[in-house]
Amino acid sequence: MKRKLKKVGIALFLVLIAIQFYQPALNQNPRQDYTNDFLITTNAPNNISKLIQASCYDCHSNNTNYPWYSYIQPARFFMESHIATGKENLNFNEWGNYSSRKQNNKLERIAKQIESNEMPLSSYTLIHKKAILTASQKKEVLDWINKTKDSISLQN
Repeated sequence: MKRKLKKVGIALFLVLIAIQFYQPALNQNPRQDYTNDFLITTNAPNNISKLIQASCYDCHSNNTNYPWYSYIQPARFFMESHIATGKENLNFNEWGNYSSRKQNNKLERIAKQIESNEMPLSSYTLIHKKAILTASQKKEVLDWINKTKDSISLQN
């Protein structure tokens, strides 16, 4: 039994070493055109921009700030999965390409997820403490989202 466990342990260790050589492309685009970016098209104030960038942009934009551990597998697999899912649901860099109706729907969903503490994900805030929104920061962001939603509705 001990021999089998040792062989399994060695095999797992070798797999762990082997997967370190697989590093998928980074979610970074230095030539990103920001003219359609959410914070620019909505003319977000600085305080709101900083909060949303810290809490949302790593998974919901084309430019992720990768921490040191993101180069260690399987942490990278986990992060890339979150980023792909996040960008599939909402990409803040593509905001200007969304229809007004879609923008309003996205703003409603963002507000609901912030209110219900679904976003930012607890698995993200576990390590990224700056992404955690305090109650007053949540109120600040939600108030701004509601104003923005109203202004988008008035444009239509």
